Amino acid sequence: MNRLKMRVSGLRLLAMLMIVFCWQQWALAQADDSPVAYMNSINNAQADMDKKYFAYVSASAHGKRLRKVEKLRQQAVESIHTSLVNTQLLFPYKGDNSLKQSSVDYIQVCYKIFNDDYANIVNMEEISEQSVDEMQAYLLLQEKTNDKLKEINEKFRIAYKAFATKYQVTLNEDQSDKGAKMELAGKLRKYQHKVYTLFFKCNWEDNQLVKALNNKKVNDAEQCRNILIKYAEEGLKELETLRSFNGDPSLAEGCKSALLYYKKAAETDVPKLTDFYLKQENFLNMKKSFDAKSASDRKKEDVDAYNKSLKEFNASVDLFNQTNNKTNKARSEMIDNWNNAEKKFMDDNMPYFK
Repeated sequence: MNRLKMRVSGLRLLAMLMIVFCWQQWALAQADDSPVAYMNSINNAQADMDKKYFAYVSASAHGKRLRKVEKLRQQAVESIHTSLVNTQLLFPYKGDNSLKQSSVDYIQVCYKIFNDDYANIVNMEEISEQSVDEMQAYLLLQEKTNDKLKEINEKFRIAYKAFATKYQVTLNEDQSDKGAKMELAGKLRKYQHKVYTLFFKCNWEDNQLVKALNNKKVNDAEQCRNILIKYAEEGLKELETLRSFNGDPSLAEGCKSALLYYKKAAETDVPKLTDFYLKQENFLNMKKSFDAKSASDRKKEDVDAYNKSLKEFNASVDLFNQTNNKTNKARSEMIDNWNNAEKKFMDDNMPYFK
């Protein structure tokens, strides 16, 4: 019974707050019933929401993992919901509900994008690096979601401009700033995704190559090596069409350096590594045959052949270790250089919205 009373009291309090808010809106409308004041009330209802969701878009572009900025997405969702409630409480402007409804439609789509679509993107992040296809699907979903956000922004901008024209209001250029930010973010993301895909394909195949080598699967390693060369050559060719973004060539150049490493490693270094495993197999087979003979049955030719094979095998061990260490060091440096180039590119071209 007490809980019921408390619930009823809470509902009454909420109703009273709604009445107070509506009265405040009505009072403001009476104090200044100009279209400019009404448009400002629409903007004010969206102000914190815009700030929060641009902060998330910016942070997700600069960060490597969306999970790390998940808190910002949740804050954006909450702020969008608050903006929706505040906008729904506004009165139509002198019976004209067009701008209010356009704003409500815009905010509702934003809520779905940030609450549902971006949540799906975060979930896909976990499996995106399992294959090239998974990564491409993950990046494509991001682009489609950004396009959807850009589209609804443009739709609201047109409605906002139409309302201003109808009531003879001159708009400032600042009022289109939101659209400009979304335009920049969208173009930047698509460019970065195209370049990153070229890098990721080679990086993923190189990882498969390393696994094959570690498991001494020479045939698998050879297959991976050929695919890696193919990916690197195709990527270098495609980079010719992705030379720069707004005059900044740094990301394309960073990717080019990475692909040249992969191509060189696959063409010159990996054969030395696979050759070692072949020589190791041959030596072990010879040793097995040699050990199977008793000392009295071994001829001078057998001993000479065994010693020669052992010497060649020991030399191949040294070459393998040198090549493997050199390749691993070069790979590590290449990855660091790529990560630094990607971070600098995003820092230079994507503003931080806070």
